[in-house]
Amino acid sequence: MKKQNLKDLKAKTLKELKDLLTVKSKELFSLRMDKTLAKLKNTRIVFHKRKEIAVIKTLKRQREENE
Repeated sequence: MKKQNLKDLKAKTLKELKDLLTVKSKELFSLRMDKTLAKLKNTRIVFHKRKEIAVIKTLKRQREENE
């Protein structure tokens, strides 16, 4: 994840992070299905999407603790 993307995520509110998390989770599910059906050529995308979700969950958890 690039530093600019991380800065953008840190600027988001808790509700925006929750919405983004659901979107990214659906994208990950879709990528996994494509990988299973052998439609996905670059399987490394699944790894990157999982890492994005982990960062979003971490930021969401930090926001929840602060409130």
